[in-house]
Amino acid sequence: MNTFLFDLDGTLLPMDQDLFLKLYLKALSQKFIHFGIEPEKIINGILFGTKSMIENDGLVTNEACFWKAFTNMMGENVLQLEPEFEKFYHNEFALAKEATSQNPMANECVKVLKDKGYKLVVATNPVFPMIATHTRMKWAGLDLQDFEIITTYEHHKYCKPNLNYYKEILKKIGKTPEDCMMVGNDVKEDMCTMDLSMDTYLIKDCLIPSQDIDISNIKQGNFNEFFEFVKSLPSLV
Repeated sequence: MNTFLFDLDGTLLPMDQDLFLKLYLKALSQKFIHFGIEPEKIINGILFGTKSMIENDGLVTNEACFWKAFTNMMGENVLQLEPEFEKFYHNEFALAKEATSQNPMANECVKVLKDKGYKLVVATNPVFPMIATHTRMKWAGLDLQDFEIITTYEHHKYCKPNLNYYKEILKKIGKTPEDCMMVGNDVKEDMCTMDLSMDTYLIKDCLIPSQDIDISNIKQGNFNEFFEFVKSLPSLV
């Protein structure tokens, strides 16, 4: 094993996901009231576009998939507001930071693995644009340069828990499942990599459980316990 894939939201970035979604959608809907769009309409449009990305069959990027679904619901005129979305992620998106925190131990794990020569990937569900994902990484106190790939909707064609999402990452970094460990807090979306014969570690600080998956044989613990595991790994340099 020489590569670690890390989930972001709820893993490297501790998060109350329900509160985050509430704050994010509220901030977004309030911004676009100024353009004559009712909050309920834009929220429904965002959720419909996100659902379309989750169901993406890989023929187009998640970005293209989102905007097709979003404009189908909102009307073609909404395309004129696309620059406003980027402005939102540079500004009002910060209101959702309240639902997150930093975990120094998560950052320490990344540092130790980097120093030991392991390749690192941020394998966050690519339903956000790059600016939004990079912003959340900065909230977590992470250095973007530490990671080989950071998955965003511009560059990926599948979403979790579709195994093609993980296969897409493996192809981009030139690794096999046996080279990698997936580290995440979501039993369904992150631990599904076991089906690819990838090693896994379930982070339980912000656990998202699943009634359908037995986790008794999965490596698991909080970030303090994961840190002990990381320290036990051999150096590759």
